[in-house]
Amino acid sequence: MVLVDTPIWSLSLRRRDIDWSPSERRVTQSLYHLVRQNRVKLLGSTRQEVLSGIREESQFLLIRDHLRGFTNVDLDVGDYEEAARASNECRRRGIAGSPVDLMCAVALRHSWQIFTTDRDFAHYGKVLNVELFSME
Repeated sequence: MVLVDTPIWSLSLRRRDIDWSPSERRVTQSLYHLVRQNRVKLLGSTRQEVLSGIREESQFLLIRDHLRGFTNVDLDVGDYEEAARASNECRRRGIAGSPVDLMCAVALRHSWQIFTTDRDFAHYGKVLNVELFSME
């Protein structure tokens, strides 16, 4: 399974495909392939981030309805505790923590990969051993 991060959803759902670069086109094709394989997982916080800042109500409703096809991953107390521990560990090693700590904690608990274009995850991966999804 693959936990998909906000930048991937935003690219795929909020940007026009005619504006995509070749590398962005590969990203969106990879997401569509994962969706077809039923391998996509979504955090509620990611859903909120993707939907935030949309100015047009019609676009908001369209993207909201699309994302409703994906249930939120159930989180428990341990996920938040692990996210805090991960943040502390990263800070000890000179890497600033952020809300992605929760995504890392959930991915680690389930042994899922994370699909993102956020370069910070490469730093987290060195400390937390999270596995990033590769489009290769």
